[in-house]
Amino acid sequence: MTENNRIEYKRELTDGLEKEVISFLNYHDGGIIYIGIDKHGSVYGLSECDALQLAIKDRLKNNIQPSCLGLFDVIHETRDGKDIIKIIVASGSEKPYYLRRFGMSEKGCFIRIGSASEPMSQHMIEELFARRTRNSIARIRSLRQDLTFEQLKIYYQEGGFTLGDKFAANLELLTEDGAYNYAGYLLADQNGNSVQVAKYAGTDRVDLLESKDYGFCCLVKTCKQILDRLEGVENRVINKITSRERISRSLWNKVALREAVINAIIHNDYSTELVPKFEIFADRLEITSAGTIHFGPEQEDFFVGYSMPRNKTLMRVFKDIDMVEYLGSGMPRILKAYPREAYTFSTHFIRTTFPISKEALALEDEVLKGEAKTSGVESGVESGVESGVESTMGLHIMVLLQPAPLSKAAIAQAIGKEKPTRYLNELMKKLIEREQVAYTIPEKPSSRLQQYRLTAKGSSYVKNLNKGQ
Repeated sequence: MTENNRIEYKRELTDGLEKEVISFLNYHDGGIIYIGIDKHGSVYGLSECDALQLAIKDRLKNNIQPSCLGLFDVIHETRDGKDIIKIIVASGSEKPYYLRRFGMSEKGCFIRIGSASEPMSQHMIEELFARRTRNSIARIRSLRQDLTFEQLKIYYQEGGFTLGDKFAANLELLTEDGAYNYAGYLLADQNGNSVQVAKYAGTDRVDLLESKDYGFCCLVKTCKQILDRLEGVENRVINKITSRERISRSLWNKVALREAVINAIIHNDYSTELVPKFEIFADRLEITSAGTIHFGPEQEDFFVGYSMPRNKTLMRVFKDIDMVEYLGSGMPRILKAYPREAYTFSTHFIRTTFPISKEALALEDEVLKGEAKTSGVESGVESGVESGVESTMGLHIMVLLQPAPLSKAAIAQAIGKEKPTRYLNELMKKLIEREQVAYTIPEKPSSRLQQYRLTAKGSSYVKNLNKGQ
């Protein structure tokens, strides 16, 4: 491998490190610096890597302005049996970055051109400064200044860190005049932000089963609450044990789901006062966050993992508490499970769509069928519904009705039909005759507002069946 516009090799740690990092911060793609490899790509290795990592972090923290905390990772790797250090640098949102001792001048500002770091012209410096983002959440003053951060302190303590008296300044939760900024507001114990998780019966937004707000607290806690809901409740795992193996399938890929949730929360454009939204449909999960990724090179960078962290303060906090592994790692993990087409971009929003696994649903049908046979209920809902498939469908419908009543149209969509069929009508009739399902408007069976609810008898039936009784 040779050096290029995104890769820089250094045989050892030198005084020019900050210059290289600044050039990548100012470059639209960011870049990677390897220390312990010469310019020809030969691996020489390093000694005392732990001490070198700490020295690098300290130099970048103290010698570069504006602060680049949250925009770099320093990683210890092994190549050809030798220790090296890899520094991942993201493109910054507060360009131009510069050496603190030279200020915003041609001696202090650098940009990556080809495989070299070149000084910026005064014209380029002035142009970048004029375009510098003014609506960064680090620069927006919090409407409330009576903020407390006990929840955040607990998360840091769990990670082995202690937040001292100057933590607000160290974590960049203050504006230039010393007031709490909007990043501080989002990470405070109490705030006015919440994130919605909505669940629908069908494949559209017509029949809403549940809508719940998570938040009004530290954004880290909000993120964990949403992960608990989606990972622990909604992303059910179906297991089948055969004589040869144990087969497990989840509705969504676990790694991709976690990365997508965290990405949506960290990189949401909170300056718009919009928050991420999570919607669960009968056939998919949709995650929508505020932000813009322009068509062309910017979208290509996004998929490769080179995109610019929108909220570097949030990124840094989530990295500190180990909810993010390292810069640029999330998107490659997602793309291992889902194609690029899972993402759609509009003028103001980014939407991620994960379809429910067909393999998981097929396995679930097999398991339900097996449980029905074990319980001696192969005939399901008796006369007119005699096959194992029909038995499974009747049980599946009762499971669907557990959270809340549904219309017949919503039930049809949930079982993969565009509209109610004759078979479904007969099946619902049998479930009502068995008193496992009931009308919500019994006095008007044909009402256009009619829905179906699970009875106590039906609930007991499902519960006992799941226990294998």
